[in-house]
Amino acid sequence: MIDLNCDAGEGFGIYNFGVDSALFEYVTSVNIACGFHAGDPVTIDKTIEMAIKNGLCIGAHPSFPDLMGFGRREMNLSFEEIRDYVIYQIGGLYAFVKAKKARMTHVKPHGAMYNMAVKDEKVARGIVEAVYIFDPLLVVVGLPESKLLSIALDYGLKVAREGFADRNYNDDGTLLSRNLPNAIIDDPGEIASRTLSMTKGRVKSVNGREINIKVETICIHSDSPNAVGIAKRIREEFSKHGIEVKGLGN
Repeated sequence: MIDLNCDAGEGFGIYNFGVDSALFEYVTSVNIACGFHAGDPVTIDKTIEMAIKNGLCIGAHPSFPDLMGFGRREMNLSFEEIRDYVIYQIGGLYAFVKAKKARMTHVKPHGAMYNMAVKDEKVARGIVEAVYIFDPLLVVVGLPESKLLSIALDYGLKVAREGFADRNYNDDGTLLSRNLPNAIIDDPGEIASRTLSMTKGRVKSVNGREINIKVETICIHSDSPNAVGIAKRIREEFSKHGIEVKGLGN
């Protein structure tokens, strides 16, 4: 059993990114931008409504306050700032979730915050502290073997180890930087094959090395080229091999 998640609601005002409505037919969980890297009240409301209609698990996708850089630039913030920024964003999304009598199930940091939380204890602890204070029943989503997940477990929180269908990996299991060539994989067949391999606990690095990877959820980026085709191909591959998909709240 595996979860398929996607980052969603990443438009802002008149700007629309990704293919949320079509992609929601194939994923089981969504991570909704909370306004710091993308998203606004109207976009959040519409995205939650679509998620509810498709029976998806709803999570917060908090970021550094970096709208201009789409949350992909590292920031040097204090522990208190990180904690409070994450609480603020979870709370904003939760207000809309509660208004629709739905349930929030998880939190997955975005972009630079996510990547820094792999090794930076201050960033990781700030995120975890925010989740723990807000609602200790929420699942924390992050990279396997990351500081984020190890600290979350120390706090007694539930975690979901995440793999990435369309991203290349370094030999140590971290993600290859988007600034480097071959960071993104765009062939649906290759992505489906890699995703299937992840469900069996392994994936090839950018250097061709087979690395062990244990995951409970796999991300499909909504702004990737042919994201819907990729998601459809993955679901077909899973169906062929008898792999059940289920949301993070289940």
